[in-house]
Amino acid sequence: MSTGNAGLRERKKQRMYQSVSDIAIRLFLEKGFDAVSVAEIAAAAEISKPTLFRYFPAKEDLVLHRIADHEDEAARVVAGEPKPLVALRRHFLDGLERGDPVTGLNDHPEVLAFHGLLYGTPSLVARAYAHVERSEAALAEVLGGDLDARLAAGQIMAVRRILALENWRRIAGGESVEDVRRDAVVAAERAFAQLERALPHLA
Repeated sequence: MSTGNAGLRERKKQRMYQSVSDIAIRLFLEKGFDAVSVAEIAAAAEISKPTLFRYFPAKEDLVLHRIADHEDEAARVVAGEPKPLVALRRHFLDGLERGDPVTGLNDHPEVLAFHGLLYGTPSLVARAYAHVERSEAALAEVLGGDLDARLAAGQIMAVRRILALENWRRIAGGESVEDVRRDAVVAAERAFAQLERALPHLA
């Protein structure tokens, strides 16, 4: 019974995170990140400011919550894999095929608007750096946890990030997904081939 209650509480907590984050992002997209106060978000979510801050310690976290579940994605992909770079390459190419927003190859208006908010707001870019650091640390831990693993994780995450940013920038600039997809696949293949040459022990 207690386990069931704990599970219910956790689900309610996750729904609260999602609901408040969605409300905040909607307001940010309507008015601009800096023009929306935490008090306004709390009022729209029908919670108090102290309650909001218990869930989201910083205003920027209201936005970054949407990508929080990707924080350990690379680590999950390589866990138990004998050839980590092969697994990561396959995962990224599959993401391009699916139009996964994380690859930047997605032209849904909400996705483009979210990325525009994220990459176009200096305080969000700065806050996102901590997300990148945690992603690198999780991947490095799976790769062995030593200095070599941390160096490798930094290179891998940089490649994924740069590839995704290039795709997003081109689509945000007006190019079609299909036109960008061809180049995105070639660029990903080339980038991961370079990683495999630089990190042969992971290939």
